[in-house]
Amino acid sequence: MALNTQPYKGARDFYPEDLRLRKYIFSVWREVVQKFGYEEYDAPVMEPIEIYKAKTGQEIVSEQTYSFTDRGGREVALRPEMTPTVSRMVAAKRQELAYPLRLFNIGARWRYERPQKGRYREFYQLDVDLFGLESINAEVEMIQIADTILKRFGAKPSDYGIRVNSRKLLNEKIASAGPKAEVNEIISLIDHYDKLSTGEFQAKLAGLVETPETLMSFLEAGEPNGEVSKIIDASQKLGIEVGFAPSLARGFDYYTDVVFEMFDTDPSNNRAMFGGGRYDGLVGLFGVQAIPTIGFAMGDAMIAEFLKGHKLVPKLVSETDLYVALTGEIDVDKLVNELRQNLNVAVDYSGRKLDKQIKAADKKGIKWLLVIGENELESGQFKLKNLASGEEKLTSLEQIGSIIKSDNDGTANQ
Repeated sequence: MALNTQPYKGARDFYPEDLRLRKYIFSVWREVVQKFGYEEYDAPVMEPIEIYKAKTGQEIVSEQTYSFTDRGGREVALRPEMTPTVSRMVAAKRQELAYPLRLFNIGARWRYERPQKGRYREFYQLDVDLFGLESINAEVEMIQIADTILKRFGAKPSDYGIRVNSRKLLNEKIASAGPKAEVNEIISLIDHYDKLSTGEFQAKLAGLVETPETLMSFLEAGEPNGEVSKIIDASQKLGIEVGFAPSLARGFDYYTDVVFEMFDTDPSNNRAMFGGGRYDGLVGLFGVQAIPTIGFAMGDAMIAEFLKGHKLVPKLVSETDLYVALTGEIDVDKLVNELRQNLNVAVDYSGRKLDKQIKAADKKGIKWLLVIGENELESGQFKLKNLASGEEKLTSLEQIGSIIKSDNDGTANQ
């Protein structure tokens, strides 16, 4: 029986044309966060499951975590998120690190959830975290970074929205409604406020609080507290429109105060794309003094859907600058090595007819073709063809690099 050619359910194969988009997304992420002074780190893809059980959230731990017992009898998990990991790392060097500490990571995450548009079981994510800053400057910086990333992708302010809330404020409103269940259980329900019908939500809420109408009135038309108002005002001074969303909860148990999210305004994809918030107590769970912390994360699949929906995906071409087609059995290694001083060059040694070599270059998406045979080697004049425009020109070996580089620079500036 033949083996299945499909990847594991919820994971993706990245052929070169697919990987180009992912690399582009990563490059924008990295460029923007480094401009704000964030430094890149990395960590193992597996962690002891205890660090997720502590504060991540029951739904993720019980239903979405890829967990197993290793050969040494240890219960471990493929990381579903990065926040517990970076908190563990900061706790390990609590006294050695310089604060405020700005860190970011780009890497794979795993969650066992139902694959759907923009959501996969294996996905890649940017995590941005700021440790050691208590003031609202931290919240504003997070919002500004997220906003800058979307604008760097070419998005207009009308393409997305930003909303903010306070978990402290939510907790106060829950307390005033007379909770009959754990606060985290009520927060989990509020996190599904936009996903349930009003009747279904109210029925569930009635089982969790004494006076559901008290909490409903806030969720439907509540006002921000002073801290959230200051964050909104400070963001608007930077030209960033931020709205208050009383039902915004964000599902993770470790959030302690301000939470925010960015959402797509495209009617066909009108949903939250990514978000984050303040989690001041997580580092302290590792037995050291707690550190004020805030962060956010955005996934590659959701961003890719956003870019496609708003027609923001740039033309991504092959990283190979030049395809060399050979006519006859000739030795071109020395010549090609000279070209490779400035260009990425692939050579077709197949011996196929020239038209098949040209078709191969075109299929690979390589823009430039160089034909080399005995006549070209003797004359020192080579036929260079632009496969995109069909234009051909005779040129010397020395000029090839500058012609292609000049064209690449012009294309990059378009």
